[in-house]
Formats: sequence, C-alpha cells, structure tokens
Amino acid sequence: MASEDYTDKDAHEDIKVLHGMGYAQELSRSMSKFSNFAISFSIICILSGGINSFAQAIGSVGGAGAGIGWIVGCLISGMFALAMAQIASAFPTAGGLYHWGSILGGRFIGWLTAWMNLLGLITVLGAINIGTAFFFAGTFGPMFGFTGTAGEVVGFVAVITVAQALFNHLGIKVTAMLTDISGYIIFAATAALVLACLFYAPAIDISRLWTFTNYSGEAGGNVFPQTENMGYLFLLCLLLPVYTITGYDASAHTSEETVKAAHSVPRSIISAVVWSSLIGWIMVCAITLAIPDMAVAAGQGWSMFFLTLDAIMPAGLKNVLYFAILISQLLCGLATVTSASRMLFAFSRDGGIPGASAALAKVSPKYRTPVNAIWTAAVLEILYVFAAQFVSVGGTNLYTIVVNSTLVFLFLSFAIPLTCGMLAYGTDKWKTPGPWAMPAGLYKLISALSIVGMLIIFYIAIQPPNDKVLWIVLGFIALALVIWFAFENRRFVGPPIGAEVEKRRASIAAAEAAVGQRS
Repeated sequence: MASEDYTDKDAHEDIKVLHGMGYAQELSRSMSKFSNFAISFSIICILSGGINSFAQAIGSVGGAGAGIGWIVGCLISGMFALAMAQIASAFPTAGGLYHWGSILGGRFIGWLTAWMNLLGLITVLGAINIGTAFFFAGTFGPMFGFTGTAGEVVGFVAVITVAQALFNHLGIKVTAMLTDISGYIIFAATAALVLACLFYAPAIDISRLWTFTNYSGEAGGNVFPQTENMGYLFLLCLLLPVYTITGYDASAHTSEETVKAAHSVPRSIISAVVWSSLIGWIMVCAITLAIPDMAVAAGQGWSMFFLTLDAIMPAGLKNVLYFAILISQLLCGLATVTSASRMLFAFSRDGGIPGASAALAKVSPKYRTPVNAIWTAAVLEILYVFAAQFVSVGGTNLYTIVVNSTLVFLFLSFAIPLTCGMLAYGTDKWKTPGPWAMPAGLYKLISALSIVGMLIIFYIAIQPPNDKVLWIVLGFIALALVIWFAFENRRFVGPPIGAEVEKRRASIAAAEAAVGQRS
C-alpha cells in the first residue's frame, strides 16, 4: 500500500522522472517505502539461504565460519549494496541493472548485463524453490509421503511456482501485502529461533564463534574437499553469507512501482542488507552455539540444522518454527518471481528478446502487472528445475553446478554496471547524482571495493567441487559475444537516450492511456 503522505505533487515528480528516461507509467505505482524494503528483505530471506546453506560455514572452518565468516561475507555484499543505491537513486527504473549498464556503459554492456541478470534470477528462483522442496521433505514431508525424490521435487516446485506467479499476476498490491507479511514473519520467526536455540542449548561455549577447526573432507560431511589450507577454507565459508545476502536488486527492479522511488529505493536496498546481515549473524551464531557436538554436527553435512533442532527442542516448538520458516521460503520465491518478471519486462520493452519483446512487455490494464513476463519467468524456472533434477554433467548434478554459476552471474550483473557507474560518474554520461548520494570520492572507493569483492566471489565460486562453473561462465560469455556481433549489434537499440527520449512522447502517452494512467 502506498504511503499516506504520497501527494499528487510526489506522484507527478515520480512520473516526470520516468518520462525523462523515455518510459511510460504503465505499472501501478503503489508500493510504499516499507514494501520496497520488504521485497528485498524477503528475497534475501535469511531463513532460506541462511538455513539451507548453513553447512557451508561449519563444514569448512567450524564455528568461526558463522561467527567471523558471516561478517566478512556481509561486508562484501554491503559494498555492492551501497554502490547500487547510488545509481538506483539517479536512475529509478524497472530492470535497473540493465538500464544502468546501457546508459553508463553502452548498448552491449546493458545487453550483456540483462542476460546475466535474467539467467541469475531464473536459476536462483529455481534454487530457492528446490531448497524449499527439500526443506519440506525434511520437516513435514513424511506426513504426506513426500521424501524428496527428483520427480516429487519437480512436482512440488511446479505447484508453488504457479501459485507464486498467480499472486504476482493479481497486482503489485497483492504481492506487496504478502512480502510485507513475509518481512514480519522473518523478524518474528528468527527471534523465536534464536531464543529457542539459546534456551535449549546443552551448553553455551561462546568461543566456538571464533574457533577455527578444519572440517573439510569427511570430517565436515564432504561439504568441501579435504585440504589443510585454512585460509582457503575460510574463503569457501563466505559462500554462506554471500549466497544468502543477495537479491536486494529487487528494490531497484520495482522502482517504477514504488512511491518517491529516487528516495525510497536506495534506502530500501541498504536497509534490507543491513537488517538481514545483522539478524542473520545473530541467527547463525545462535544455531552454532546450540549444536550439542560440533564434530558430530560437521560430519552430518547438509542435515546438521535439522538434526540439531531434533536433538535439543520439543517437537511442538520445533514444528511451529519449521512452519514459519517454510512460509518465509515460499514468500521468498514469490518475491523472486516479481524481481525476475520486472527484469524481463524492462528488457523486453526495449526489444531485448528477439521475436517476443512485444508480448513480454505487455501490461495488463486490469492488474497493471507484466502478466506475460511473470508467466514466462515461471515456466522457464520450472523447465530449469526439471533439467536440474534429472540431468548430470560429469557425474555432478546440474543443480549443484548451476547454483554456484548463479552466484557468479548475479554478482557479475551487479559488478558490470557498478564499474561503469564508477567510471562514468561526473562525466557527460552521469553528471547529476540522485537525491540519495555519497560524496564522489567515497562512492568511487565503495565501487572499487565492490569490484574487489567480485574477484573474491568469482574465486571461491569456481573452486572444487564447483570447478565446472568457470567453464560455464566463460562459455556463456563466449556465446554472448558471438550472438552480439553476429546478430544483436545490428538489431538491438537499447533504452532511449538523448533525443530519442523526446521522440517517444507520443508512444508514452499511448501506453499510459492503454492502462488508464493519468500523468
């Protein structure tokens, strides 16, 4: 629901900014600042990535992976969020990353960023929903005969994805209401989980949180291969916070549906990362302190979270917590559908999808949502999940390979426009900052640190057993270069820039009339 102090003057200013970038106000601008925060907070969802990937911290360097590694990983994500907020304030459009890349770096940069971000969003939606399916299998599944076989996972994901797409179809007000609720559930469920872990912990040994123990290989449930290099293992433990604290670009993707977007979006991006980082750190520390025996838990690998709660908590309380976590994970997927569909919509309205752009850029006059983009994103995710469950490459499940590739594609889609922004700031491409802005020197320093963070993420994401990720990323970039120079360089015009914005005045008016928008 839009903020009550959103005046006609504010609405006119939001539309004026959008018109100034050559776009019509087709989507319904009814998301409040809190709702914009909540959609990123819901996608980050510490109760999803923070739990489903918890073993990556303990299965590397033990308790220090949670106590120290989480902080370091969140600082890396924080650099990206700060740099992203600066650009989001200046260019508040749907599909922000693609638009930023095009304006600040050129048509090819924007086009490449769009495909990387789309690939990352579709596959991360699959990863979230597959994780939810396995969480269900480990909690309530046995009551329904659901054991988590490949076929059951595909069916489960298909059902929840259709539901997530349907709620998105019905309008941003419905989606915002659900993600607002998700934000409150995440806060409440995390608080309850933390208190329960600390209350029922057999003993509290706070030193666990800074104790480094080598749990690689069989000692850590084979989460990571055996090695004696503790520095290397510490870098690998960063996969937990870096994978969890992502998705905050959703606030930028829903800019055109957010009131006072140039002010609200950057603050929402930063708030979502700060709150998720802080509350997530308290949560993973509490779970670590509640583990009865660290050596035994490390050897349990990906099951250690469930087995820890089974060992220390009453069944009734545990099931209440499981139910709240499951709801949070389902709403995490719903918010990701929103983010992916807005990216697909924004890219399509500039002709980014050959042969399908007109259809994918269509906005429902009744619901004011990009309905075709929503259902296309949902179908693509279901197809990916089907392949991920039944296809293996060199003996490794496709899902495992793509999840780690997703991390690289998502952060590359962040890093490319952020690098362009750092280089373009103060030039003809970007003369005026938005209303939310850091001093120029600080902004460029933060952007440079985010590039360093990207190098760290890329390094840890391609390490064994995920070494195939490097070839997937290089193969995609090589294929993209071939497609660009063979076809897209002549066809794709990119977003309107300069004089082209004025030329689109008539089409802007027609688009707004089609959905009943009055500027």
